[in-house]
Amino acid sequence: MTDTEQKRKSASSRRDRAKQSARPRHYSRGLSPLMVRIMVVNAIALIILVGGVLYLNQFRDNLIAERVNTLTVQARIIAGALGESAAGGPEAVDIDLAPARQILTRLVGPTDNRARLFATDGRMIADSRFLAGDKRLIEEELPALDAQVSLLDQMEDAVHRLLDSITEDIEAPPSVDRPGMRGEDFIEVMAALEGETMTQIRVREDGRYIVNIAVPVQRFRRILGVMLLTSQTDDIDAIVRQEQMLTVRVFLGALVLTMLLSFFLGRTLVRPIRVLARSAERVRQAIGREENIPEFAERMDEIGDLSRSLSDMTQALYNQIDRVEQFAADVAHEIKNPLSSMRSALETLSMTDKPDVQAKLFAILRDDVKRIDRLITDISNASRLEAELTRAQTEPVDLAVMLGVLVESYKTAHTNGEVEVVYDDYESNVFMVAGVEARLGQVWRNLIDNAISFSPEGAKVKVTLERQDRWVIVMIEDEGPGLPEGAEEKIFSRFYSERPDKEDFGKHSGLGLAISRQVVEAHSGVIRAENRTENHTGENATILGARFIVELPMSA
Repeated sequence: MTDTEQKRKSASSRRDRAKQSARPRHYSRGLSPLMVRIMVVNAIALIILVGGVLYLNQFRDNLIAERVNTLTVQARIIAGALGESAAGGPEAVDIDLAPARQILTRLVGPTDNRARLFATDGRMIADSRFLAGDKRLIEEELPALDAQVSLLDQMEDAVHRLLDSITEDIEAPPSVDRPGMRGEDFIEVMAALEGETMTQIRVREDGRYIVNIAVPVQRFRRILGVMLLTSQTDDIDAIVRQEQMLTVRVFLGALVLTMLLSFFLGRTLVRPIRVLARSAERVRQAIGREENIPEFAERMDEIGDLSRSLSDMTQALYNQIDRVEQFAADVAHEIKNPLSSMRSALETLSMTDKPDVQAKLFAILRDDVKRIDRLITDISNASRLEAELTRAQTEPVDLAVMLGVLVESYKTAHTNGEVEVVYDDYESNVFMVAGVEARLGQVWRNLIDNAISFSPEGAKVKVTLERQDRWVIVMIEDEGPGLPEGAEEKIFSRFYSERPDKEDFGKHSGLGLAISRQVVEAHSGVIRAENRTENHTGENATILGARFIVELPMSA
């Protein structure tokens, strides 16, 4: 592989690295993977619990409504039978008790419902509880006096009480069940005496609900009394309690699932963040560089992006430390040279009294002072450059217009015998890049000045523009002696100075090309140098001059 091919391969690899560093690492513009996980995990338990409570409320209300519809049909059938059994035909004004009690015993006795018959004056004249015999006096089996309630039953009762406390209660008046009851004790009975069938839900002392259906007993549209049919809701409560326990089981299952999901969330979110935080703390406290930020390369979410960014940032800090250290060493080395020269001149000056020698020594001292002053100025500018590039705001820059104005200023200052800067006119709004215009102008001035300084009188410095894919390429070519062999990279080092013979020593600090590379790389670009040759193959190629190539990404 020839030197030219190696240079092009190196330049291509630097361009690829610049492209990679300029590429944003965003995986999606929609909901992030972490946000989806957090939303799902936090919503599961709440949705199940709230849905269960709403389901139980609706389930109980539906059962009670179905019970009301069934009782209404039964009550109307029984009331119709009672009205038909009344003696006296159309002129009947009272209910015949004997057949009425027999009807109640046959129709209501086999059921768990209770029927009470009220006369038009409000007296209760029949009650199915007492008509059914002694077996109807005790509705449920009483527990034994020495019965022990198990722990499981106690826990179930506690769960039921808790769920009852969050379940919406039905607003209902208290149940009426005492000796000497009258129709005035029931609003539903009073409404039925007016000829209207009315349903009323009431609550017992133990908190259970009962359903009352009051239906007028009529004979040829004449109201003979009111039949009040009552149904217990114990079976409904039992069904609801079963559903409550099912809801509790589902809730416990959801709770376990939530814990597992939370553990998964902790493993996928909290633990990596904690590892990154501890690693960052160790990096902050570490004296050496054995501590690094771990990279979760397998993760394609924000945690992986964060770990890679922190790792890159840590490496960038280490590189910055290295650059500062190397910069300080270079500065110390460069300043020592004129200081040594000044010390030697002062020592010699103190030992001679010859005017001509003293004049030469004073001239050396003046040149060294100027050199130190120039070094300090250039070093100060170079040290501020990176901070300025960090704070500066990029804006669209038209390189065609920018270079045209800059070259025109060189042409204005051109006189006979001097180097001419050649530049063709390029279309505007084609070679657009995003950058800091002042710093990019500094790069072009450094490169053009460098090319002019190495070009002989009457030579030309050519500035050209090209586009390649999404890159803008600026080339500055001179007709000078070219680059020393193997110096293609060294010329971009700080304080490296390879000046032409016609130029006085110490006139340049050797920071111009180093600053140019720093500015170009801050703009995600690449800068390289090579010799222009007449024959690109073979070792005896004729060098026509030097060429500096700057590649910058086009603005979006």
